[in-house]
Amino acid sequence: MEAAVHDRPDLCLLDITMPGGGVAATWEISARLPETKIVMLTASEEESDLLAALRAGAASYLVKTIDPRRLPHALHDVCEGRAAIPRDLVTVMVRHFRSPESRRRALRGSELAERLTSREWEVLGLLAQDLSTAQIARRLVLSKSAVRAHIAAVVRKLGVVDRHAAVALFRERSET
Repeated sequence: MEAAVHDRPDLCLLDITMPGGGVAATWEISARLPETKIVMLTASEEESDLLAALRAGAASYLVKTIDPRRLPHALHDVCEGRAAIPRDLVTVMVRHFRSPESRRRALRGSELAERLTSREWEVLGLLAQDLSTAQIARRLVLSKSAVRAHIAAVVRKLGVVDRHAAVALFRERSET
């Protein structure tokens, strides 16, 4: 991350399993350098890794089994603003976004959707799964104080009295 912030590259190649965590590095680099395109180049073909990397800000996700002759073309595509993701993983993404839970999330009520950031939605969704602040912090690779700040923002933006009321409103809107 220090090298990326110092050198301000157009493109960063990261790995899910890199020391310190590739998803955490992706969050940090994409927050500090929004113009830098991040490509996760990894051995993992796990759906959870793919989705975590994309949520964190990765522009593309490639597996290390890629034909080495294809890699420069894929990276060029990313630099040109196109995504580079293996077809099998695109199928995984489509299946994920077509799931009933994902579609319910998309229908939550536009006035609420406009109030919360994507990170706040993520925290609220995890609260609705009855996760504790510490569990959410571990899942999102955040400090507990950062999670508490997101919860406070959610409560304030939704105009409710506490986290329990925010979850109740979230569940109500998800069911309609």
